[in-house]
Amino acid sequence: MRIAIGGLALESVSFLPLLTEVEDLRAVEAAGPALLDRFRGTNTLCGGFIEVCETAGAELLPIVFADGGAAGPASDAAFLHYADRLCAALQEAGPLDGVLLALHGAMTTPTRLDPDREIVERVRAVVGRRVPVVVALDYHANIDEHLVQLADGVFGYHYSPHTDIGETGARAARCLLRMLRDGLRPAMAFDKPSVMVPSIFSATGLAPLSAIVADSVAMAEEAPGYLDVSVFAGFSYADVPNCGFSVLAVSDDAARARRAVEALTRRIRRERRALLHEGLVLGLEEGVARALALAETATRPILLLEHADRCNDSTYLLRALLERGAKRAAVPYIWDPRAAAEAARAGVGAVVTLDVGGHSSPRAGGPVRVTGRVLFAGEKAYRTTGPYMNGRLVQLGLAVVLDLGGLMLSLVSRPALTVDEDMFIQFGLHTLDYRLIVLRSKTHFRAVYEELAEAILIIDTPDWGPADLTTLPYRQVDTGAVFPFTP
Repeated sequence: MRIAIGGLALESVSFLPLLTEVEDLRAVEAAGPALLDRFRGTNTLCGGFIEVCETAGAELLPIVFADGGAAGPASDAAFLHYADRLCAALQEAGPLDGVLLALHGAMTTPTRLDPDREIVERVRAVVGRRVPVVVALDYHANIDEHLVQLADGVFGYHYSPHTDIGETGARAARCLLRMLRDGLRPAMAFDKPSVMVPSIFSATGLAPLSAIVADSVAMAEEAPGYLDVSVFAGFSYADVPNCGFSVLAVSDDAARARRAVEALTRRIRRERRALLHEGLVLGLEEGVARALALAETATRPILLLEHADRCNDSTYLLRALLERGAKRAAVPYIWDPRAAAEAARAGVGAVVTLDVGGHSSPRAGGPVRVTGRVLFAGEKAYRTTGPYMNGRLVQLGLAVVLDLGGLMLSLVSRPALTVDEDMFIQFGLHTLDYRLIVLRSKTHFRAVYEELAEAILIIDTPDWGPADLTTLPYRQVDTGAVFPFTP
C-alpha cells in the first residue's frame, strides 16, 4: 500500500485585518521525510496517520503539512502555494493507493469561503475517483455537503479540549486501510442543525454538549458493522455560509449512518439554548475584581480567560492587573515580535520600558506601556508536554520573559497557545508560584487547569472572539436562519 499524507491547517478569524502569509506558514511547515520525523509519536493528525500506516506496513509518501494555528485569513498566495505543492507532489508521485489529508475546516482567504473544500477538490482532480481520499478535520470545522461528496471518508476530533487529535488521525487511517484491505465502501450521512455557539461554549465537558458527544461516541462503539460519528461544533468567527454545528457519520450501511445523524442533529437543535452558558461569562471590571478577591486567600492559581482574544495580543487584562498593582500574577505569551526584539537587544538583567501588545486590530485593546527587568531573552522552541498535541514542536521564535514588579509577562515572536504548563516550565518557572494567571484559551486549557486552578473566570472583552455572536458584523452567515440570531 502506497499512501500519501499532507495538508494545511488554519483557523481563520474572518474579521481580523492581518493575513497569514506564505512566510508565516513556511516557518512552521514540515515537508518530505522531515514530516515523518516531526510528527511521529505526537498527538496530531499526522501522528495518527503515521502510527496506523507504519504499523500496517504501508509505504508513506509524506508531502507537506503546515499549521498556522488560529489567526487571520490566509492570503490567496499562501493558500495557492500549499495547494499547488500538494497537488504537484501527488501528480509526480506515480501510482498511489490512497491519500490522507490533515485539514482544519475553518480556513478562509480574501476570495475563498471554503478553501479546505477546494484542497480536497483539487486533490480529487489529480488522483481521480478510484484512489480513496480520506480527510481528518478539527472539531471546529465549518463544513457542508460539498466537501463530504468529494471525500471517501471525513473524520473530526470528538473532544474539546482536543486530547484525541492523534486518535482522530488514526480513525481516518484505519478507515482507509479497511477500504484498501477489506473492500469497505463507506457511505456518509451529513446534516446541519443551524446552530452556532462561541468557542468558549464548545467545550465538550460542558452539559448538555458533553452528553451529546458521549452518545455520538457510544453510537459508533455499540453499532453492528462499521460506524464512525463526528459532531463538529464549527468555528463561529469565520464568516462563511456553512458556519456552525455539523453532524457526519461514516458507515458500511447508509441507513445506519442516516439514523445516527438525524438523531444527533435533532438533539443539538433541541438543546440550542442550553448550549449558551451566558451566566459563566463576566465583564472586565467584575471579573478582575472577583479574581483579586479570590487571590487573597487562594492556595492555587486563579485563572482569568481573555477568551475573546484571537491573536494572543489583547491587552485588556494586562492593563487592568497593572493598574490594580496585582502581585504574583502571570500574563504569558503575548504576541509582539517588535517588543520582544527591543527587550532582547537590552539583554538579560536590563530594565526596559516597552509598549506591548494590542496591535492585531483596533479591538485588541491597544499597546500597554510596561517597565520591567529582562529575565530571559533568546530563541525558544520545545515539544509540548501537556495533553493537547502532546509532543508537537512549538516554535516561539525570539521570546522574552519580564518581571514587572510582581507580574510576570512573556513576549513571543510567533503566536502560541497558552493551554498547559509549558509557558512556565520551559523557562524554569513554576505554575503554582502564581495566584493570578491570564490565558487566552477557549477550551483546551481545561485538560490541565480544571484540576490545577482554584477558580476559572471567563472574562469577556471586546476583541474578535466574543461570547455574544450577535455583536459581530457577519456578511456571509445567514443570520435569518441560524441560532442564536433566530429563535
